[in-house]
Parts: sequence; structure tokens; C-alpha cells
Amino acid sequence: ERLDLPETLAESTLFGHQKGAFTGAASDQAGKFELADRGTLFLDEVGELSLAVQAKLLKVLEDGVVEPLGARQGRVVDVRVIAATHHDLQAAVAARTFREDLFYRLSFARITVPALRDRRSDIPHLALHLLAKLNASLHTPRRLSPGALRRLEHHDWPGNIRDLENVIGRSLLLSAREELEAADLLLDGPAAASDPWIGLPAPHEGFSLESFLDQARRQLILR
Repeated sequence: ERLDLPETLAESTLFGHQKGAFTGAASDQAGKFELADRGTLFLDEVGELSLAVQAKLLKVLEDGVVEPLGARQGRVVDVRVIAATHHDLQAAVAARTFREDLFYRLSFARITVPALRDRRSDIPHLALHLLAKLNASLHTPRRLSPGALRRLEHHDWPGNIRDLENVIGRSLLLSAREELEAADLLLDGPAAASDPWIGLPAPHEGFSLESFLDQARRQLILR
């Protein structure tokens, strides 16, 4: 589900406002462009901006002049802009939810960051880096076994880096082991077909762990 910031709030945050420009504007406020003057401004999730805010953003990028809400005249700024999005902006342009002229204005230089599932060899290194960050706040440092690292490497990670960090943090929190094994990892979302735990049922109301384990044990003995 797409969540759009109210246009007034988005415009005020980016371009600033003057006192009384809208309800709740009790004082003048400089926008992010003005605060980043002679520096760099990173616009995360630029694909979420409304068409009206996109138009104003394009004007700032073209003219180098910011017009705060309620101001009588604009202010010249010199800002380098780096924008990021998880949306396919070319598809958004075709669907008319993103301005074509703004797309080409922002596309002067593009860097595509592949999803984690497309660079699996990086996952163990990233996992160990995230683990080191988490260990800095723990009394007893924790470790990930080779099997745990292999399971992380084969997961599809729909949420990419944030997903990986959440899984490692949650697994550390709920495991008493100093070295986490593959079975200690609490993965969410679609699992890779190679995941040995893909067939486990999701616990639900009335679910009996003892009954499930008894049935699993019986099936394994029969096999």
C-alpha cells in the first residue's frame, strides 16, 4: 500500500515555509534544500513524492531557486542532489505517476544496487558485519556457525539489508546460544526452495508443539 505524505508537509520539509503559510506554521522554518546549501542533499524514496511536489522539485533543480511556502520571493541555493528509490521509475513514468522530465533530470548518473538475492556471495560478509555491530551492545559476543551463514546465504531476502539485520538481531535476542546454528535463525517471508525448514507449519491458535513433534518423529521412523 502506497503512503503519500500530505503535500503541504512534504513541501514544507523540502522547501521550508514562513509563519502563517498553513495551519500550524507558527514560525519560519528553513527547508532541507536551504539547510543543504553548498552541500549535498540525499532524497530517499523520491518515487513516493506526489506529482505536485515533483513539479516543484524539478523547478528547484532547474533554476536553483527555492520558494518556501508563503514566501514572496525565492532563495538561491547550490545543492548537489542524490536521490534513491526502490520503485521502477521508468515504469512509473509510463504509468504517469512520476514526471518524465524529473526522471531524466535525476538520471544524470545512475547506480543500480542489486538485491541481496542477486549477490548471494556478499551475504555472509554482510551478516558478519551486522553481527559485529550488534555484538558491540552485548555483554557476551555471539557467533554465527558456518551452517547459519549458509542458510542466510540461501534465503531470498525480500527486505534486503534491513531484513537481514532484523533476522540476525531477532535471532540473537531469542537464542541463548553463544554460537547460533542454522535452526536458530528466525526467518520471515518467502523462503528459498533449498531452505531445509521451508516445510515447517506456522504456529497458530490451538497448535500443539508436542503433537507436531510426535507426528514428525513417527513419520521419520516410518521413512
